[in-house]
Amino acid sequence: MVVVDRFSKMVHFVACNKTLDASHVADLYFKEVVRLHGIPKTITSDRDVKFLSHFWRTLWAKLGTKLLFSSTAHPQTDGQMETVNRSLGNLLRCFVGKNLKQWDLILPQIEFAFNRSTNRATGHSPFQVVYGSNPLSPVDLIPQLPLQNYSSDGNQRCKEVQRLHKEVQELIHKHNLKCQKTANKSRRAAHFEIGDQVWIRLRKERFPPGAFSKLKPKADGPFRIIKKIGDNAYQIDLPGDYNISATFNVADLSPYYEPEVPPTPAD
Repeated sequence: MVVVDRFSKMVHFVACNKTLDASHVADLYFKEVVRLHGIPKTITSDRDVKFLSHFWRTLWAKLGTKLLFSSTAHPQTDGQMETVNRSLGNLLRCFVGKNLKQWDLILPQIEFAFNRSTNRATGHSPFQVVYGSNPLSPVDLIPQLPLQNYSSDGNQRCKEVQRLHKEVQELIHKHNLKCQKTANKSRRAAHFEIGDQVWIRLRKERFPPGAFSKLKPKADGPFRIIKKIGDNAYQIDLPGDYNISATFNVADLSPYYEPEVPPTPAD
């Protein structure tokens, strides 16, 4: 389980089995995340059955946490998590080596290294954003001559942390604008209303393994829009035999136009 803080970019890597149900995942979340950072205001996750379960929704509703979900087969909705997952995969390949079955023993070291590294969006490491400074690493324990004296005044330290947080917010805002500008170059504007008829694009990622055939159509429809979910996602009135999520990103929707009937020639 990978947990990322949206502001500081601090991560927590928690080893678990795919077979764990929602109650066990919640236990891990409280033990590894809540005990350090408290109850979150929002949680963004994919549409795994654990996170869509009645237990998970009820638990966080009681705690006042708002649950947000990414669109099915559209990981760009939570690009931050996708970036961290790629970095985690690269780090595991570097550290694990031939000990493939001992990957979970390396997670604490990888988490420490990740949180101590400078993030491109914030310009600082997650440790610096959360605690105001980087923790000591084994290299830092080597005796060195002091290069400068640091003030121990608490008020000054508080101002430094506040200045750092303001700087991080500005850098995150600039980075998000840059990413948004890049993404919008290839993004088409699409707005639908409830009741509109649309074509849906069928991706093989939406179907369980083995259920999608190369001979299946690339698109289907028309289907009626029954709910608007934000500006980029809509819920479609799908037939029950599809057995997939009915929430689609606008990138997978196309407007349906009634075919023009040619005029009948006069007798």
